[in-house]
Amino acid sequence: CPNCGFVEARGDQCDECGHLYDAVELIRPRSILDGSSPVVRESTHLFFDLPAFSEQLIAYLDAHAHHWRSHPLNFTRGFIENGLAERPFTRDLDWGIDVPVSGWEGKKLYIWAENIIGYLSASIEWAHHIGQPDAWKAWWYDPDARSYYFLGKDNIPFHTIFWPSELIGIEQLYEDDPTKRLNLPYDVCANQFLTLEGGKFSTSRNFAVWLPDMLAAYDPDAIRFYLTAVMPETADSDFSWADFVQRNNSELVATWGNLVNRVLKFAYVHWDGHVPPPGPLRAIDEELLAHVNGAFDRVGDLLSAVKLRPALNEALAAARAVNAYLDKAPWFAVVKLDKTAAATTVYTALCAIDAIKVLLAPFLPFSSEKLHQLLGYTQPLFGCQRITTYHEATRSHDALVYDAAGAVGRWEPGRLPVGQQLKRPSPLYQKLDESIIEAERKKLLAQG
Repeated sequence: CPNCGFVEARGDQCDECGHLYDAVELIRPRSILDGSSPVVRESTHLFFDLPAFSEQLIAYLDAHAHHWRSHPLNFTRGFIENGLAERPFTRDLDWGIDVPVSGWEGKKLYIWAENIIGYLSASIEWAHHIGQPDAWKAWWYDPDARSYYFLGKDNIPFHTIFWPSELIGIEQLYEDDPTKRLNLPYDVCANQFLTLEGGKFSTSRNFAVWLPDMLAAYDPDAIRFYLTAVMPETADSDFSWADFVQRNNSELVATWGNLVNRVLKFAYVHWDGHVPPPGPLRAIDEELLAHVNGAFDRVGDLLSAVKLRPALNEALAAARAVNAYLDKAPWFAVVKLDKTAAATTVYTALCAIDAIKVLLAPFLPFSSEKLHQLLGYTQPLFGCQRITTYHEATRSHDALVYDAAGAVGRWEPGRLPVGQQLKRPSPLYQKLDESIIEAERKKLLAQG
């Protein structure tokens, strides 16, 4: 790398420092295929005039500065203020997207010139396949529509400079109203880096945790929970197997899973598998439900601001509040002496659990759906996903499609009916044995 000296730098961007450069600036370049030294030759290319968009890009950043994360905002602003350079948008390659301009046969489009267009072209294709060819315009021309882009920090400039410039440059597409303009990204939610046991992930060195392997061994919601809990939203963070086990056992299982299991089992045993009829709600009951129901605004605001770790923590705080409530309210010890008091407590706890199920659904969709069924609901919380094959003029391809038909999930507290039949409880999550820590670490060292 001409910037940091990283030995394995390649292409036009360093994987170590993220610096962009012209490939001819590489120090002692060599072919990864046969080790030979490449020869520099002159070639004519099409360039994208990025400097022409500098003022518009700064205005765009200023308009969104109040809600962007600091790193993508400051990185992009500094990138522009240091002076944008014209970027070659064509390549001399034998693979890729052909340049659709007469006289440029044999040239291919630069990958970052054409792949980011997929956000728009995929929307247009989706609208076509659902039989509503203009449906995509609701996302791309409605000024109230917001698009969120999730990526790692090494891809920031392509989404905060290249893509907005392309959208500004074309202004509009397939639209008769000359006043309308294509929407620019509302938020570029770039994460920092996630390290692995203190080291850098490397797929080339096989120093990585592969998702198919992890899904084969662990609950998908346990994986989702941990990755959200350590998400590098504002600073680099680390994936460690010890932390994965600890958070699964002490937070996911102990704080939430055990709460659900003990309340459902208690209700199932003492009220013949039904939601118990409460007496008049007491101050302690109303206080808990007000706190839990108020979390919809708190968690919702955090999700809208793409603060996923704080949102998860806020939802877990609601679960902790239910645990604290059960430490004070009469239920377990008084069920044989004052069943109405116990019923009121269990009913209140079940209503709170029903609400927290929704608060946690963005993070834990599979177990939230299972809990939804355990609580006796017959219609699904979520819709279903299916693989659909689409046939086009030049090819056929499969697509993952979400069907929301029949789903009853709403971002609001539930209305758990008194007397509703509960299903026989079963644990939502499994406690992990600490022996997997060393086993996974050894596997990592062996494969790396």
